[in-house]
Amino acid sequence: MSKSNIIKAHFALFATHVIYAANHFIAKGIMPEKINPTPFVFFRVLGAGLIFWFIKLFVKEKIEKKDIFRLMLCGLFGASCNQLFFFHGLSLTSPIDTSIIMTSAPAVVFILSMIVLKEKANKYKILGLAIGASGAIGLVWYGQVAEGTSSFLGNLFVFMNVLFYSLYQVTVKPLMKKYHFISIISWVFLFGLLFVIPFGMNDVLYNTDYDLFDFSTYMVIAYVIVFTTFLTFLFNIYALRQVSPSVAGSYTYVQPAVSFVIVFILSMLLNDNTYNEDVNWIKITSCLLVIIGVYLISMKPKTFS
Repeated sequence: MSKSNIIKAHFALFATHVIYAANHFIAKGIMPEKINPTPFVFFRVLGAGLIFWFIKLFVKEKIEKKDIFRLMLCGLFGASCNQLFFFHGLSLTSPIDTSIIMTSAPAVVFILSMIVLKEKANKYKILGLAIGASGAIGLVWYGQVAEGTSSFLGNLFVFMNVLFYSLYQVTVKPLMKKYHFISIISWVFLFGLLFVIPFGMNDVLYNTDYDLFDFSTYMVIAYVIVFTTFLTFLFNIYALRQVSPSVAGSYTYVQPAVSFVIVFILSMLLNDNTYNEDVNWIKITSCLLVIIGVYLISMKPKTFS
């Protein structure tokens, strides 16, 4: 493994989470004034699915019948439920809260891995879970009384997104060893679209006022489809071929930092103070607790010997 490939992998991971952090602000900017969360999810899953299926034309691979049900679950968890909870949560709460809650994902994956995959835990991992959980749960609860754009329900929905996406990561793991990643993600988005249609089709056809759409609206939708969904997935796959999952997971810490920088830029350079009250010491402390918890969970046993 060359040094240049490792550097490229770290750059890909950094770019991925910068895109995610920016997405919290960009996507929220058109909800719900221009579009409601459910049709937004429909367009995201449909658009990204079409891109992946176009690439799938060049990947000649058949899926065994016994794996179809697992792929259906992956679609339900990873391209339907998680996205519906995420966009509904983001529309209700602060992008800052969203970015902090997202850092709890590695801890949730570890919990599910213990339950589903029987992964073993040591005292440091248990301590990490306790510390990280206190930060995440505290932030969700703080949404009830916080000033600014924070929301308890929105924070809860974002955490549900983390839970469902973590279920997807655990469920898809056996398939990643068996099939090409393009095959997997293509089927995941196809099944995800089938699950989203009952919730989103009516809004797409009858409850969305397309006369409100302007050029910036279409650009935001395109950003979510091309950058937040398609490119970030490719970046993650490339990075995971060069670095360990624990290293890749640690880059979720980038999201709150980038979110704080975006709030600063909006306030100081663009005179937009919308999110100024969303940055305070309680949220920064919650973020640090989650990061410390995930760090303890991700460390190898020999680190503590």
